[in-house]
Amino acid sequence: MPSKRSATSAPFRCTECGWTTVRWVGRCGECQQWGTVVEAAEQTGIVKSVSAVAPSAARAARPITRIDTTEVPRRNTGVAEFDRVLGGGLVPGAAILLSGEPGVGKSTLLLEVAAQTARSGRRVLYASAEESAAQVRLRAERTGALHDELYLASETDLATILGHIDEVKPDLLIVDSVQTVSSALSEGAAGHPSQVREVASTLIRVAKDRDLPTIIVGHVTKDGTIAGPRILEHLVDVVCHFEGDRQTSLRFVRALKNRFGPTDEVGCFDMAGDGIAEVPDPSALFLGHGDPVSGTCVTIALEGRRALPVEVQALTIETPAPNPRRIVSGVDSARVAMVLAVVEKRLKLPLSKHDVYVSTVGGVRLVEPAADLAIAVAVANSLRGHALAPGVAAIGELTLAGEVRPVTQAAQRRSEATRLGYRTVVDASARTLQGAMDELALHRRRPGRESTAPGDVPEF
Repeated sequence: MPSKRSATSAPFRCTECGWTTVRWVGRCGECQQWGTVVEAAEQTGIVKSVSAVAPSAARAARPITRIDTTEVPRRNTGVAEFDRVLGGGLVPGAAILLSGEPGVGKSTLLLEVAAQTARSGRRVLYASAEESAAQVRLRAERTGALHDELYLASETDLATILGHIDEVKPDLLIVDSVQTVSSALSEGAAGHPSQVREVASTLIRVAKDRDLPTIIVGHVTKDGTIAGPRILEHLVDVVCHFEGDRQTSLRFVRALKNRFGPTDEVGCFDMAGDGIAEVPDPSALFLGHGDPVSGTCVTIALEGRRALPVEVQALTIETPAPNPRRIVSGVDSARVAMVLAVVEKRLKLPLSKHDVYVSTVGGVRLVEPAADLAIAVAVANSLRGHALAPGVAAIGELTLAGEVRPVTQAAQRRSEATRLGYRTVVDASARTLQGAMDELALHRRRPGRESTAPGDVPEF
């Protein structure tokens, strides 16, 4: 009777989690990833002996108190908003992964970074594996990114890219993108997990050996995560995500991982026809520019470490329908539904008989609870027909009991509000939603104030 095959001789292995199986399957049974099960180069479960190697004097272990803490010198890219996200600039030998949806502007941003770096006297090699050299040249002409120190190569072979590095000897390397570059040392087509791992590890090794800052572009999947094996994010030093709404020109760069700086910085950019421009002070982008009207309220939101004033607008319309509509844009629908319930219960406002529309200005998305109070104020004032005077902002989280709770970094929000001319900031000091409405009643816009018929809605 033939012996049962041992599990340790499974010839197929998942490149993501290491799960093994005796036959090929399209989906890993452990991590549930598709297309990651490949034929193993050798049998698993075999323990091999490893000989000890004596470390050199420079790499010898030392007491932690004797470790040199001198800050690593950084090189500015010439794009201040990108430097802000990186923690002050490029660190020699750093490997940076920039991800983002197709068409959001990753290549345009990196071409601007390459041009500004070249203008500072440093040589840049831009390896484009997705576009031809002529296509990149046309974009550079449109955005004004032409410079003699910016070298361009259109290559999909890793070995050829390494040859360009030896020949050009750049001070900055940009590879666009890692999923379209392949290596002859690894099996599979470009974009396969084994290819992505081989290409990324080779580029990172070259970056470390030559103190060459390297920026690698990565694709994203349908759910917004970085495509390829998860080990790709572990290999690099910095992971940045470039995001933005296709309907607006505003773009954000966020650091999801940063070994050399904070991960709560956000860079703001404006995508225009002639390229990408920095937005060092985006305060005016999310505010209305007309006279104050009923149903508007300004809150101070945080984007990373930045405090930004955002105008919340609400519109209420009486409806005979048994199920009134709740339409939101830029805010969380579940959060708005909770705020509306609190407003109707604690302020005795008949919202169940009105359609309610809530939106933000400028396409920004508010996901933090600090906007609860502003949403409540905008909805209540829309129903009453009251308009707040200019220079009034509301910050606070609402509980189901109608209490206004303090939010994170309240001092920074107040400081930014004061800098921008908001003289009155209603926050957790009001204690309750009713108290906040009473305080805001003293700051209504008197001239030309909208009003409703007396008796329609009870006063606050």
